[in-house]
Amino acid sequence: MDCTASDISDAGLISDIRAGSDAAFAQLVGKYKRRVFGLAARFARDNDELDDICQNVFIKVYEHLPSFRHDAPFEHWLTRVTVRTCHDALRSRRHEKNNLRLDDRAFEICDNTEKARLEARQARDVLKSALSRLKPDERLVITLLELEEFTVREIAAMTDWSEANVKVRAHRARQALKRIVEADYGK
Repeated sequence: MDCTASDISDAGLISDIRAGSDAAFAQLVGKYKRRVFGLAARFARDNDELDDICQNVFIKVYEHLPSFRHDAPFEHWLTRVTVRTCHDALRSRRHEKNNLRLDDRAFEICDNTEKARLEARQARDVLKSALSRLKPDERLVITLLELEEFTVREIAAMTDWSEANVKVRAHRARQALKRIVEADYGK
């Protein structure tokens, strides 16, 4: 098995954390904070919720680090914890209306024409509205597959769903999204 410097340093940090080093945990958080915040930002409604989700992720990491078995790179395990925590946050607010506020940074516009910006803004608003009305599982699979561009296999590993189940859920989520858009904005 080939180990990269990142794997070795992660293993060393994990070993130190298990031995009780708070400094090693702070170092691990610093190393992966950007990745966790970037992924969680796709699901959070605002900065306060983003902070809460990320804090919960790192609390879970700290609490469950003894169960990390080094079967895969630490970053994969961390991504899985992050996705599950985001999914929990989505499920906890499933009955709220208009619960998606995507960050404008997720929809950068390269074309500088006013018409293109207006059309992109309208498309973003349509997507925002439609995504907010999906069930939590549907929104999770669409976000991971289409916006975060994870593979079906990666999503299956993160969610404990089979690959076939991910494909079925993605298909159903796309159909639900299509129905919502057609009902609100016509064909």
